[in-house]
Amino acid sequence: MVMLEILSKLPVKSLTRFRCVCKPWCSSFQTPHFITKHHRNNLHNNNLNLLLKRCQGNTRDDIYYFSQLSIEKGQNFSAQHNIHLPFFEDCWYAPVVSGPCNGLLCLHDADKVALWNPSTREFKSLPQSTVQRPPSVDSTSFDCFGIGFDSQSGDYKVVNFLYSLKTDSWKEISVPGVEPYGSPLFNNYVNGFYYWRATGDSDRLILSFDMVNEKFSTLPLPEFGGSLAEYYLELLDFNGLLGAIVYPRGGADKSFDLWVMNGSWTKQFSIESLLGVERPLGLWKNGELFLESSDHKLVLFDPSTRELKNLGIHAYQETMQIIAYVESL
Repeated sequence: MVMLEILSKLPVKSLTRFRCVCKPWCSSFQTPHFITKHHRNNLHNNNLNLLLKRCQGNTRDDIYYFSQLSIEKGQNFSAQHNIHLPFFEDCWYAPVVSGPCNGLLCLHDADKVALWNPSTREFKSLPQSTVQRPPSVDSTSFDCFGIGFDSQSGDYKVVNFLYSLKTDSWKEISVPGVEPYGSPLFNNYVNGFYYWRATGDSDRLILSFDMVNEKFSTLPLPEFGGSLAEYYLELLDFNGLLGAIVYPRGGADKSFDLWVMNGSWTKQFSIESLLGVERPLGLWKNGELFLESSDHKLVLFDPSTRELKNLGIHAYQETMQIIAYVESL
């Protein structure tokens, strides 16, 4: 018992090697209790890992890659070797990413969808949906996706129609008269709910899905004092609460406002007058913000010092995506 407590604090790479030590250890690592404990230890210690999705070519049509971002001495970042995605190896474009949820990612393109654990490199290809779609909707293409965890049943669920990992099947759930849209730049799974931007009677809506009750509902966007024609708005997980980053579409002088939903929308903080940056890519430890610079490099902004640090990683314009996740078995 003491040994398993110690082992539950080790990285996945070490546990993968230790599976060969003895059969009881291998079996213990696969139990729900050990997997949950290992993941909670990583959450408690804020052991975040970073994936970088980008196109390194000269056009948006060049091949996209996933790379592991490693942190070296002096807080320098480097992109490691490109990661092989066997389920999507015949695809020219990199799949769209939803999540993470407990260390798992949902990857999908026009006609395939899979669950991926980047820590163990394990894939699960999901079956095609057998749910009858309306005649106006393409019966083979996947569109807006979401991944989440049902804490009551212990089941991971993928929302397009709805897929259950336990039953390995899809089912249909009605949506309340709104249409979700867009591929999220950040993780939109927050504490048992998945969120999408949506349009209906208004274009200032958010559609949410409760993973336990399997019910949709809507809520308004924050009243940030501008129009969606003038500002971008990206949803994200901010310390277990739904957040929204708002920033202007044009201009060389950028500002970023973070709003947080906790019963109602409140502005958490503002970053004013940043030159030489285009868009946010993700939050990092201690409130730092990953950004894409105007010359399409990855930079890290420290709000306490207002320092912009060039991380020396380049991509074709607006093809970078940062995925921060906690290791899971």
